[in-house]
Amino acid sequence: MSGDWAVPEAEIEFRFTTSGGPGGQHANRSNTKVIAVWRPEDSPSVPPAARVRVLERLGDAVRVAVDDERSQSRNREIAIARLRARVASALVVEHPRRPTKATRASKRRRVDVKRQRSEIKRGRQKPQIDD
Repeated sequence: MSGDWAVPEAEIEFRFTTSGGPGGQHANRSNTKVIAVWRPEDSPSVPPAARVRVLERLGDAVRVAVDDERSQSRNREIAIARLRARVASALVVEHPRRPTKATRASKRRRVDVKRQRSEIKRGRQKPQIDD
């Protein structure tokens, strides 16, 4: 989801399986777990720059598995939302950090705190006996 572009639902491949774990007859017999797979290489709707970025960050297939709800349709909606969110986070361009120099005051504060800590620890020691 970069600007006006989003992963089309028609390009997402869905598979349904039984959910694991406890839950009795319903969980063991119902195919409510959703596995959503989207392949950016095969997608005609992805802009070229976005395709390169998604392939670099997420690989050739983006997979999401959801078995949060008992409903297959609700799990499908959650899977679509999570897949789109994962692709959107891969498309975010992070600005490089510019390292800055520590100010003289911040250096002084750091050294003062270290000195105070040292005094506290020195105060915990047994007194030195002079001969």
